[in-house]
Amino acid sequence: MLVVGQIGKPHGIRGEVSVAVRTDEPEERFVAGSAFTTEVPRNRRVSTGPATATPAPGAPYKVPAELVIESVRWHQGRAIVQFEGVHDRNVAEALRGVLLQVDSAGLTPPDDPDEFRDHQLVGLRVESLDGSALGTVERIDHAAASDLIVLKKAAGGTALIPFVSQIVPTVDLGGGRILVDLPEGLLDL
Repeated sequence: MLVVGQIGKPHGIRGEVSVAVRTDEPEERFVAGSAFTTEVPRNRRVSTGPATATPAPGAPYKVPAELVIESVRWHQGRAIVQFEGVHDRNVAEALRGVLLQVDSAGLTPPDDPDEFRDHQLVGLRVESLDGSALGTVERIDHAAASDLIVLKKAAGGTALIPFVSQIVPTVDLGGGRILVDLPEGLLDL
C-alpha cells in the first residue's frame, strides 16, 4: 500500500477535513469518487472497524476501512476534503491523523530513474560506501526541507537520513540496497 495523504484537522463544522498530500499527482488522486484504504498510525488511540456514518450518542466513532471522497477543493496548497458519510465536525475530528492509502500494485513506475516511490524503498538494506550494513529502511518521512529515510538500525533504534544525492548517492532497487555516505556522527543523533 502506498500512502498518498494524511488527514489533518477539521475545516469548518460540516465534516470537511484538511489533507496533507503525499503524492506527486494530487489532481489525479484527489477527485470526487476516489477511494482510499485507511490506516490509523500506531501512535493514535482511535478505534478501527465497522463504522456507521454517525455513531450513537456516547459511542466512539470507528474509522472505516475505506473512505471515499464526496468533494474536494484546494486551499493554500492543501486539499479540503468532504468524505462520504462524514458530515459533522466531531466525526471529522475522529479522523485526524488517519493515513490515506492506495494499492501500489497498479501503479506505473516513475519516468525519472532518480525518482522512487516510498513502497519501493521500504525494507531495502542500507549500507555505507565501504559495504558496512547499517540497517533497513523502515519508512520514508516527507519533511519540508527534504525527504527522510527512517533507518531501522542493525544495532537497534532508529535514525533519520536526509534523502539527498550528497548523502544517498546510490539506490539499487535490483540489488535491494541503498548506499549512503553519511557525515560523521549522523547515526548518533
